[in-house]
Amino acid sequence: MADLWIQFLLTLDATLRVAIPLILCAMAGLFSERSGIIDISLEGKMLMAAFAAGTLAALTGSAIAGLVGAILVSVMFSLIHGFACITHKGNQVISGLAINILASGLTVTLGIAIFAKGGQTPMLSREARFSSIELPFAEAAGAIPFIGPIYKEIISGHNILVWCALIAVWLTGFVIFKTAFGLRLRAVGEKPEAVDTAGISVSGLRYRAVIIAGILCGIAGAYLSIAHGAGFVREMTAGKGYIALAALIFGNWRPVPALAACLMFGFLDAVAARLQGVEVPVIGQIPTDLILVLPYVLTVVLLAGFIGKATPPRAIGRPYVKER
Repeated sequence: MADLWIQFLLTLDATLRVAIPLILCAMAGLFSERSGIIDISLEGKMLMAAFAAGTLAALTGSAIAGLVGAILVSVMFSLIHGFACITHKGNQVISGLAINILASGLTVTLGIAIFAKGGQTPMLSREARFSSIELPFAEAAGAIPFIGPIYKEIISGHNILVWCALIAVWLTGFVIFKTAFGLRLRAVGEKPEAVDTAGISVSGLRYRAVIIAGILCGIAGAYLSIAHGAGFVREMTAGKGYIALAALIFGNWRPVPALAACLMFGFLDAVAARLQGVEVPVIGQIPTDLILVLPYVLTVVLLAGFIGKATPPRAIGRPYVKER
């Protein structure tokens, strides 16, 4: 029974680790889409950030340099998206897809040019990564029945970016629903004409929203390559930006329900990983490819029933043209 409890806790621990980039990207999309800007480019920004973080960490040996570079690169791509959609009133979906395609090709091309390793960075040293932080008395607490392993396996042993992601959920909810900036941001996503009439810049608010989204996507990308992983691998985001967008829709553009959807995907991914090599009666060993695709298929199936019930911001996807 004790072993089963430990295995369950380890699965929950893996759930949190897998869900962190999804949580950060979902919060990023929440800021952007609450302002009226569709952000399909979450995937591309996270991928570029992961590459920038892995590259700078490999070249400088500093995890901090990698994180700063990831945020700057992600914000730059957010501004490109904003320039196309806010300043030039372009199609937001096409702009986002263009950034995703550009990121997919650019990371491989630059990776080959810089490291000549097939589009990936060298394995990072411990100093170039964000290491796990062991909380006080974690080992001793592990001996306490039932409660002790929760502290040791789930609460302790995470790197600083995990805590940043969890704080980001609370901070997003506070900013969006408890501050004047959040009120204006929600208003510009619902009725930008009213915001403009009040003398507040619609473009300015939307640019600030996409910059915040860029910062959060930058942290998500850095987590993948220099915290959860030990370097950049081509296409390492593996559709996580799209899953985060689906989680955001599932959560009806609210932080806590979006967090729950991200954790659901993380749990399915963690369970799928533990099914590898497991023998099933009659069927035999489950094919690895089926296990790898299972979390994505189940997530799409589970979320599909909720997308129609979601109520998006009224002005989402519509460029604002100021009346003269």
